[in-house]
Amino acid sequence: MGMQRLLGRWDLTVGEGKDLFPSWVELTPRGGQFVGRVGSARPIVSVEYSSDSVKFSLPPQYEGRKDDLVFQGSLRAGNLYGTTTLDDGSNAHWMGIPAPELPSYSPSWRETQELIGPDLSNWTLRSPDWVGNWSIEDGLLVNSAAGSDLVTVSKFGDFKLVAEYKYPPNSNSGIYLRGRYEFQILDDYESGANGVGSSAAIYGFLAPSKNAILPPDEWNTAEITLVGRFVSVVLNGETVIDHQEIPGITGGALDSTEGAPGPLFVQGDHGPVTFRRLSITPGIRL
Repeated sequence: MGMQRLLGRWDLTVGEGKDLFPSWVELTPRGGQFVGRVGSARPIVSVEYSSDSVKFSLPPQYEGRKDDLVFQGSLRAGNLYGTTTLDDGSNAHWMGIPAPELPSYSPSWRETQELIGPDLSNWTLRSPDWVGNWSIEDGLLVNSAAGSDLVTVSKFGDFKLVAEYKYPPNSNSGIYLRGRYEFQILDDYESGANGVGSSAAIYGFLAPSKNAILPPDEWNTAEITLVGRFVSVVLNGETVIDHQEIPGITGGALDSTEGAPGPLFVQGDHGPVTFRRLSITPGIRL
């Protein structure tokens, strides 16, 4: 009975204060999957249940460590509370709340807003202490080199987004929906790959049905609809993700509060990208 109460998806926060970061886990009887501070969803290699307690571990991915990540926790008042060891060897507390279901529905669509304006007043730097390479040039939103991500001032729940963008050779970027789920932008035209890390993937979770990206320096059009945790993606006229459920957050997310509205952010810490349109149409439940 105790184990059953632990199974399922949990939105995690790890650490405290300025060192707090979001995370996510899905626990199953024999393992599950985990998303850390950065990177993609990956399998849990060992899990132990005891009454209302759990201990799980997995190898590092992009963490700066050689030993396994180990999380121990127990249920209190419906939430999980526990401890883990960070990359620097220090101990940290973590908390998990049950991830909301976020079912799909048919929204009423509101007025479309264009997020690219004459200046950057609609946006803020995610990391003000990093270099900001974003600018408005001839009506385009341009990231000239790796630096801080750029986050909208406004927050959104359910929406339709039309993004028109291009990238130079070998670049890598993305759009985080509600600041939590990354739509992948990547120069993989020549490879033709269509995995969970490919162009138009919801990074780490949902692979596009085909690679529909255009070559570097050509304009791509992505139409993304996010309702609850269900997403559809049309890239350059091809439906590549059709109303699929996003299990949890992407590494690098702003937070793990999946039930709340969140901003969009465009990834700036990987490589250059240029947007000529970012039009968002909010949806509400009547």
